[in-house]
Order: sequence, then structure tokens, then C-alpha cells
Amino acid sequence: MEQLMRNFFLFLSKNKPLTKVARKYGLKFGASRFVAGESITQAVKTIKELNSKNLSVTLDYLGEFVDNEVEANLIADHSILAIEAIGKEKLNSQLSLKLTSMGLDISEEVVINNMRRILKAAKEHDVFVTIDMEDYSRCQKTIDVFKKLRKEFDNVGTVIQAYLYRTVKDIEELNEYKPNLRLVKGAYKEAAEVAFPMKKDVDENFKNIIKMHLLNGNFTAVATHDDEMIEYTKRLVKKHHIKQEQFEFQMLYGIRSERQEELVKEGYAMRVYVPFGTDWYGYFMRRLGERPANVAFVLKGIFKK
Repeated sequence: MEQLMRNFFLFLSKNKPLTKVARKYGLKFGASRFVAGESITQAVKTIKELNSKNLSVTLDYLGEFVDNEVEANLIADHSILAIEAIGKEKLNSQLSLKLTSMGLDISEEVVINNMRRILKAAKEHDVFVTIDMEDYSRCQKTIDVFKKLRKEFDNVGTVIQAYLYRTVKDIEELNEYKPNLRLVKGAYKEAAEVAFPMKKDVDENFKNIIKMHLLNGNFTAVATHDDEMIEYTKRLVKKHHIKQEQFEFQMLYGIRSERQEELVKEGYAMRVYVPFGTDWYGYFMRRLGERPANVAFVLKGIFKK
């Protein structure tokens, strides 16, 4: 049942007509638990609240299904405004973005030009930028763009997904770039030909790439809500005397908030992924697909008097 529910919400996340409807009617029906509003002003308020609890942030201006250059350029402009707000308010925040929102599906020229604009602005305001990973069909293109940008900028990282068979090879090939990587299990529906279908295999691969990347001496963001992975990372860094400055934990805004604060109290760096913007629908559907408890929370919010 859990897998059926996951597949259902992942299917909905790619529905373009529903995306347009959601964009029109705004954040309702529980989405505000996972999305920090539609404007940068609302997002800044949320970041300040999190920073006050010693939680770092990575801010994500949501955008999906961009199929024209004008819209891609506009989303890039909004990302730059977010960077400027982070700098102006002196927030403890980075920026995350998806290359499809920057024009990846349009042309390499469009996406590279937008990313260069963003990374130059980020450099001026001392903001680090992470390129989110998307579905398998865009994985290689995303890595290729990252490699090109990494040769020009030192304030850019990307994401590697543990559920893909190719992941170990990607970690090995990226090592020469000394990359800052966010390691995740993966949140898209992929075919068994390219991804591990069983959770136990994904978990094992996740542990493997965490160890590989840390022992390579690179900064590692372990993005998980899974206590088993958190405890594994703690044991690993203790065993190999890895400095606290070389890794951090990351979790999503609105999920396991108490655990996030606990990790900070334990002395670990904790970063919260905070999305905002009008194009929140696809992100929200994937969050519902990840955990049945999220669906229960939303239903309770809808029918609560």
C-alpha cells in the first residue's frame, strides 16, 4: 500500500494541468507545512526563525516544467533576488535550485548563462549554491553542467542519489573536482533498470557513498530523516576522526523539526531545506509520496475546524 501511495503521488507531481491550478490558487490544503510561503519576504521570515535556533538553511525558489527561455530567465532573476536578500539580511543560508527551472530542457546555452549569472551574484554575497538532482533522464546532463561550472566557480555543489546504480561511479568520477555534495536516497519514481527497487539495497548504497565521499576528504551533506543513516554517519566520523567542519546533516522544512534541533544540541551542523515560491505543487506531491504520515497530517489540516 505504501508503494502504491508513493507511485500515485509521484504521478500527480508530474501533472502539468494540476501544477497550473495549484499555482493559481496558492498554498492551501496543508502545503504551507512544507513550503515557506510564496514570496521572498515570507521565506526570509522563516529563515530568521530557523537561524535563531542555530539551524542553517538552504533556500530553494521552486520551479518546474519550464519550457521557454523567458520563464527560465525570470526564475533565474528570482533566484538572484533571493541571493541578494540572503546577503542583505545576513542570513545563514545557501541557495538550492533545479536546472530544469534554469532552462536545462531548452538548451545548454540558456542553462549555463543563467547559472553563471546566479553564481556570480552568489559569489558577491558569499552564498553557496547547490544544484538539485532531478529524475534519471536528466542526471547525466546535470552532472555535465556541474562539472563545467565547477571549473569556473568554487561556490557550487550538486546532489547525488543513492537509489541509482550509477551512483558509486559518479562519486568516483566527481572526486577530482573536490565537490561539495548533498547525498540523498532519491525521491523520483525510476525504472528497475536504472535504480534499486528494494529499500535495503538503497540504504546499503547510501551508507557506501557517505563513507566514500567522507573518506575522499570532501564536504558531505547527509540529507536524510532516517535515524539509521544519521547514527551510521555519527559512528563513521568518530571512527575515522573526521572533523565536524567536513560534514553536516540536512532535513526538509516541516519534517522532524524536533530531531533537527536535537542534532544541533548534540553539536552537529544541521541545515534545513526551505522551499518557497508559487510553483510548489510538484515538490509538495513528492513530500506526500515519501511518507504516509505526511498525507495524514494534510488531511487533518483540511478537515480541522
